Amino acid sequence: MLHVLRHRTYRHLFGAQIVALTGTGLATVALGLLAFHVAGAHAGAVLGTALAIKMLAYVGVAPFAAAFANHLPRRTTLVLLDLTRCLVAACLPFVSAVWQIYVLIFVLQSASAAFTPTFQATIPDILPDEDDYTDALSLSRIAYDMESVISPLLAAALLSVVSFHALFAGTAVGFLCSAALVLSVRLPCPKAAPQRSVYERTTRGIRLYLATPRLRGLLCIDLAVAAAASIVLVNTVVYVQARFGLDQSATALALACFGGGSMLAALGLPRVLARRADRTVMLGGAGLLCVGACLAIGVPSYGWLLPLWVVLGVGYAVAQTPSGRLLRRSGTPEDRPALFAAQFSLSHLCWLLAYPFAGYLGAGFGLGWAATGLCGLAVLATLLAWRVWPAHEAQSAPPAP
Repeated sequence: MLHVLRHRTYRHLFGAQIVALTGTGLATVALGLLAFHVAGAHAGAVLGTALAIKMLAYVGVAPFAAAFANHLPRRTTLVLLDLTRCLVAACLPFVSAVWQIYVLIFVLQSASAAFTPTFQATIPDILPDEDDYTDALSLSRIAYDMESVISPLLAAALLSVVSFHALFAGTAVGFLCSAALVLSVRLPCPKAAPQRSVYERTTRGIRLYLATPRLRGLLCIDLAVAAAASIVLVNTVVYVQARFGLDQSATALALACFGGGSMLAALGLPRVLARRADRTVMLGGAGLLCVGACLAIGVPSYGWLLPLWVVLGVGYAVAQTPSGRLLRRSGTPEDRPALFAAQFSLSHLCWLLAYPFAGYLGAGFGLGWAATGLCGLAVLATLLAWRVWPAHEAQSAPPAP
């Protein structure tokens, strides 16, 4: 898998991804502390609103950013967006009111909503070989999972010697390093697209996405992933500390088991995808998520929860990591930014639905009913994916209407 790092351009972009993720992880920890500093006992409401703003920015901004992605050089676009994120992170320590948090988070996440699809759409162009691209997808998945484990540990170490305001400085440095790494390589220019109206450019990615059977199947799988993974990401703390009466370190270990399962699956995925079709692998991962969600309905003890979270982590990575391969083969190079933006927007819409479903159902009716509802949603989404994604299909998508 690591042989793909021999490609200098990809190596620099992967480095940019790692430092940006680390900075984002530090900001996640610091944001919670900032919310408590500004809002005190109302910090939970502030954080909840900030996360909702994040998801709304992801869902709403990405298609508009993609509409103009082909009108600027990719390297220039990525560097400007990194510098924007750096500037916002540098402003956050000086916040003194809740509304300022909301404004800065919206700007930060809007920049991320424009950056991430453009970044993702660049990788297939610099790694034309599908095996190399598959390795890159697995490395990206591992980077995301490692960030979720390493960033909190790094933040804890830093907080032992500095105030939480300094974590935002680390975030700003991460985005600056990302910009420098992007600036250090040449990136392929997007191919010129035909002249279209703003409306056509804004909606083309979603229209092309929904016109492609395999991508309709991918959207259903995204919903299954969001439903099952929300059991872990939203309710782990309730399982561990309310149901089993354990402490915060036990919660962290449970989440680490989920991330560990995901990393374990990502390491083996390139070999599996060399032998099995994407549809088979991804539906298998979604099926594993359904089984895990079903077992989460009645977890009897913490000792059972840990291996179950590993299983859910494996299903999480297997179901969603190959999605880039589907997007790559489902449109022309000039359409890739729009397709990746559509995937970014629609997949986060699934999370926007699943997160409150998990939280409010768990709080109102208990963990068992929350897991039951999310399991049912995951099963329904998986069956829809199996139904709408043909087992035998053409290798390219039809043009969008």
